[in-house]
Amino acid sequence: WEREIHRFAPGLRAHVHHGPARLGGDDFVAAALESDVVVTSYDVMTRDADLLERVVWDRLVLDEAQDAKNARTKRHRALRRLRRRRALALTGTPIENRLGELWSIMELVNPGLLGSREAFERTFARPIEMRRDLVALERLRALVGPFLLRREKDAPEVDLELPPITIEKVAC
Repeated sequence: WEREIHRFAPGLRAHVHHGPARLGGDDFVAAALESDVVVTSYDVMTRDADLLERVVWDRLVLDEAQDAKNARTKRHRALRRLRRRRALALTGTPIENRLGELWSIMELVNPGLLGSREAFERTFARPIEMRRDLVALERLRALVGPFLLRREKDAPEVDLELPPITIEKVAC
């Protein structure tokens, strides 16, 4: 990601939070506040959740978000603890095994949209997975549809001219 940032957005200041020499404490908070982008891995984020929680992130971008598809894992719980104004999940495989994976990813980026995990299982997952309930499936599609952008692998590249973004962070 650091290489991609330097290539496609050379004006952004990137900080990589990874490896045994990564910053800790106030040094990390200062580096995060001085950076436009902080790149880390799910494993490091899980280990350093207390540290990353010290920053209020403007945007949390979860690449390969299927890595956080299980709401019962430390990884998912750590991600939910991160304070952020906005979140975005990028994944090529949002659902691999069960609809509960969709709930988990949506809960990270749109908390509460699909209700509690239990309510989601009762209202959507079991009716759709066990009884092939098309009414429940359409209701679910209507709820999540506005939040999903999908590009087919064989679709031509889309060239959008985007306005500049402002990235703000607040340390607590």
